Amino acid sequence: MRTRIVLVHGAATTSRVWRHLIPLLDGSFEVRRPDRASSGDLEAELAALEPVCKGAIVAGVSGGATLGLALAARGAGLAGAVLHEPAVGSLLPGLLDPMAAAYLDGGVPAFAAALYGPAWTPAEAPADPGAVGRDLAMFRAFEPAAPAADEGPVLLTVGELSPPVRHESVRRLAAAFALPVAILPGAGHAVHLENPAALANRIRALAAEIAA
Repeated sequence: MRTRIVLVHGAATTSRVWRHLIPLLDGSFEVRRPDRASSGDLEAELAALEPVCKGAIVAGVSGGATLGLALAARGAGLAGAVLHEPAVGSLLPGLLDPMAAAYLDGGVPAFAAALYGPAWTPAEAPADPGAVGRDLAMFRAFEPAAPAADEGPVLLTVGELSPPVRHESVRRLAAAFALPVAILPGAGHAVHLENPAALANRIRALAAEIAA
């Protein structure tokens, strides 16, 4: 049986955002990429993801990484996770404030530009613009917790080109819960659009570690 990889997208994106990464994983893994409801309800989002994520390696970017961390904390039975720059709650207050301000000033395009930079285009956005506001509120209210004791290995990643505040957020999260960190070269927050090979390499490495 092939290892299952579940790709969880973040705010202002859909499962389409994984189109560059999937060809780098297909053939070796069973790849799933659910489209989230972006309900704004953390419990509902986790309940929807948990059945497909149980026994799988979860890979997420931004809000998707946040949900992966929450799944690990609730003991969802993940085989492992590669989580790129999740939200960190009170470990670094104000991390998402610039994105919230951008959303108020310019809606979805301004929010996404502030979060992902120029790699994001309106083609990445969900059909329902209200989905972004709901996601933003949910992720701003998120408070991280340590992965459950019986979860698989959790790797945090940060983009080499990400701003210092993102590096600091990942450093604080790693220190709080004794999690390993890898720096992904040639990418910032939107690694799935900027350098998907770097993320694919880390997913493959984690899968090999679990299988060993």
